[in-house]
This record gives sequence, structure tokens and C-alpha cells, in this order.
Amino acid sequence: MPPAAPRPRLLGLRDWSADRWSYRGELYEIVETPPVAMSPVLCDGAKLPDSWWEDLQQALDQIALVRTDRQAVREEYIRRRVPEFTGFPLGDIAWTTAHGDLHWANLTGPALTLMDWEGWDTAPVGYDVANLYLHSLPVPDVAERVRKEFAHVLGTPAGLVGELTASTEILQAATRVPFYAALADRVRQHVGRLVALR
Repeated sequence: MPPAAPRPRLLGLRDWSADRWSYRGELYEIVETPPVAMSPVLCDGAKLPDSWWEDLQQALDQIALVRTDRQAVREEYIRRRVPEFTGFPLGDIAWTTAHGDLHWANLTGPALTLMDWEGWDTAPVGYDVANLYLHSLPVPDVAERVRKEFAHVLGTPAGLVGELTASTEILQAATRVPFYAALADRVRQHVGRLVALR
């Protein structure tokens, strides 16, 4: 990852196998700055400086330039589950490299660090910022700020697939994850707005 993606420094790693499973342990430096929220879903306002939003934009732009064959979200999952949960038929999918788990508990503030990197891979364009937006829905002014800062992605035809994919994952997880169950109605309403615009 490029230096423009602020993240904890990797101090060491170890790979091993046991009982036909492969494992990897990674040791990172301690991050002193607290996360923006203790839960992935934002429940209170986030007072973040304009520079934080600029740093996040720059970090995601730099991550998108990294080449990888890994996948954060498999295409077969997207093509099967997105129409099932949203009723929206999919055409082409534009791919980019993504953090893969971008939500408020994985971002620090007021100084930005992106944490929790085991899921970085390719994902549909807009997937990262769609996740951040959806996890912001309980705080409308922050959700609106996310849409404003990333308007060049959210609301575009390419970014629509990322939004629908992130929405599908939350809706599918709502039956087993309490904070997603609490978020599900807002996500359904958002999906309804997205589909109505198309």
C-alpha cells in the first residue's frame, strides 16, 4: 500500500498450517488515535476537520491504484445476491482495489488512520464509500457529507453497483448481526430510492 493510505505499520507476520487449514498472524503497531466510533454504525455526530475528508479521499484514490488479483467481493455473489435483495438486474461491473471494510470503527479521527486491512481486495467501484455512507445513515448530516465528498462516485452508473452490493451485504447480515438489523430499514429505503432513480 502507498504511504498516502495511512495505516498501522506492519511489524511482523507468521504463516502456519494445522489440520489442513492455513493461518496468518500479523502484528501491527499500536494506533493511539481512537476510532471515530466504537461500532461500525455511526450513532452520534462525527466532528471531523475538512482535512480528514481530504485525507480519506486521497487514501482511497491511492488504494484504487494498487494492482491485485484478490477479491473482496466475488462476482458470482454480486450477480446472484444483489438482484435477490434489491430487485435490480445488473449489467457490467467496474472493479477497483478497495479497503473492503470501510466503516466508522475502522477509521480514526481527528487524525486519519485506516485500520483492519485483512479484507483489502478488488470490489465494485464505489463499494468502500457506499459502505461508509450506509454506516452513516443514522446520522443524516454525516451521511450527507459522505455523499457530498464522494459525489463523483456515488450516484454514478459504475458506483451504483458498489452501493447495491454494500446494501445487499448489510441486508443479508441483518438476520444475524444486531447492529445491521437496526440499520436494515434505512438501507431498504435507500435501495428503494436508488432503484426508483434508474
